[in-house]
Amino acid sequence: MDQQFFTVEAELPGRRGRAGVIRTPHGEIRTPAFIAVGTQATVKAVLPETMRELGAQAVLANAYHLYLQPGPDVVAAAGGLGAFMNWPGPTFTDSGGFQVLSLGAGFRKVLAMDANRVQADDVIAKGKERLAVVDDDGVTFRSHLNGTTHRFTPEVSIGIQHQLGADIIFAFDELTTLVNTRGYQEDSVRRTHRWAERCLAEHRKLSLENHEKPPQALFGVVQGAQYEDLRRQAARELTEILDEDGRGFDGYGIGGALEKQNLATIVGWVTSELPDDKPRHLLGISELDDLFAAVEAGADTFDCVSPSRVARNAAVYSATGRYNITGSRYRRDFTPIDAECDCYTCAHYTRGYIHHLFKAKEMLASTLCTIHNERFVVRLVDQIRASIVAGNFDELREHVLGRYYAARGQ
Repeated sequence: MDQQFFTVEAELPGRRGRAGVIRTPHGEIRTPAFIAVGTQATVKAVLPETMRELGAQAVLANAYHLYLQPGPDVVAAAGGLGAFMNWPGPTFTDSGGFQVLSLGAGFRKVLAMDANRVQADDVIAKGKERLAVVDDDGVTFRSHLNGTTHRFTPEVSIGIQHQLGADIIFAFDELTTLVNTRGYQEDSVRRTHRWAERCLAEHRKLSLENHEKPPQALFGVVQGAQYEDLRRQAARELTEILDEDGRGFDGYGIGGALEKQNLATIVGWVTSELPDDKPRHLLGISELDDLFAAVEAGADTFDCVSPSRVARNAAVYSATGRYNITGSRYRRDFTPIDAECDCYTCAHYTRGYIHHLFKAKEMLASTLCTIHNERFVVRLVDQIRASIVAGNFDELREHVLGRYYAARGQ
């Protein structure tokens, strides 16, 4: 990528947090930024046009899901991910590694993050059947849709993501959980490093073969779970990987299992080892305290399905905490979800009406709550960015988190 792919505009004094700009063929991303998740080329229940109107700068789709359905060749024939889903801005795709391995072990993310479970090398969720098997060359897995057998290698993952045509793509990595043993984590870091080398080589090859297409940025992914030495090792070694032209990764993802209480510490270990002139993406967070902690520790962008997922289950964010709008108290409440929110939903609809939609099992309920939740998180991260530039980050954090968690009794 061009040397101006990422620039830093402001920094948190004495800390690793910063505000910057990522420049892609489909527009700029002003960081810190929340990247909305559109797993199957859609943010569930919301039009792409609506996502643009509520302030989303970019969307992230999933290589695993789009590979299985409709197929990367279909997306490529449509003109790439953005054109396929009628999204005009920057796009991300993850490598599919998380989905292949988490679905293969039957794990929800909450289980993967549980450090109190008995550690084991062959991790499988209770009552689940293993759908994926890892070896040093790649992963063989069965589709969760129809049981057919498939295989992802670093080259296959990069090839799929090149067909999908996202602006920012990720190297294929192995997902581990906090349940895995230290020995397995060590093996996994080595395996992910070898896969990263192969991903970078394949990315160069395909970029040269398809030089007429818009350039894609490739991010390496740092693993290592909760171990400081492994996280630092993984980060350092990723920065040393170069292709035949002497070019390294365009940015870095921070993945794998992260204990919530140690999130900032782990992100800090990683960012202190990564170059300051390249962006860092933290995979899978959106809780308010996590966002502030991760930004302060040096993360630039984030993605998470949570805002839309909880919205479909009637959970909505407000300045004074998250609540479930199906509670009986909201049946005759004709005020907005959050009086301080500037989203379309809060401007036009009431708690009482949305309560009714959920009780009546109307699809519009999910749409209205997703619009609100996505806008709430996007706006907050925009405010965090502005606070870094203005020099009042600590004041904003104290104000926002003090109200949000105090109201929830935390």
